[in-house]
Amino acid sequence: MLAGCVQPAMAPNINSATARVLDAAGIQAVLAPQAGCCGAVKFHLNDQEGGKAQMRANIDAWWPWVEKGQAEAIVMNASGCGVTVKEYGQLLQHDAGYAAKAMRISELTRDLSELLPDLVPALAGKLQPAAGVLAFHPPCTLQHGQQLRGGVEKYLAELGFTVRVAFNESHLCCGSAGTYSVLHPAMAHELRDRKLGHLDELQPQAIISANIGCITHLQSGTATPVKHWIEVVDAALSAS
Repeated sequence: MLAGCVQPAMAPNINSATARVLDAAGIQAVLAPQAGCCGAVKFHLNDQEGGKAQMRANIDAWWPWVEKGQAEAIVMNASGCGVTVKEYGQLLQHDAGYAAKAMRISELTRDLSELLPDLVPALAGKLQPAAGVLAFHPPCTLQHGQQLRGGVEKYLAELGFTVRVAFNESHLCCGSAGTYSVLHPAMAHELRDRKLGHLDELQPQAIISANIGCITHLQSGTATPVKHWIEVVDAALSAS
């Protein structure tokens, strides 16, 4: 089961690419039509009750599949959403009507990159990766929030891609940081340009990331294409 937030409106190809790649690997992706924003944006703006209302709405949208055992995982292809949904159990622990459901939803939630160990053997021989370096920016919500480090680089390399992270400060924020780029644009742009300077040293054909906030923020400061890593996998699949 796929889940997303503002991403379908801002970059619809990410969800489409995700579905195509999973299908090629023999994994069926299902969208719950009533699911919406994960609640992270409202939390960033200190509207915690509004955020929790969105969390409950998502649980209601996903629960029929979970209750019937029809969802092996709830897959997030935006790491900012992933880190939030993985915290539903904690955030709603005192809600008598949702605590148990929220915990189960969090247990089932996986970042898309956590599927890569299964995707690599399933996609072996089906891809034709483009030549050139892909510069990977690991979002804070992936490497710090979810403690997922090194997986994207490792498994994309096994699929034939040349992926590099910046030589310096790859652990630092790009400046997007939820609503930070809107509320503090000067500092956010300074962080963005600093990050892009390090990534440009790799002379990449494209920059890849795993979160829509990072992708749109970085793209606003460079002519180099910035994409979700699943999009380059999808492109290589289409080229084969």
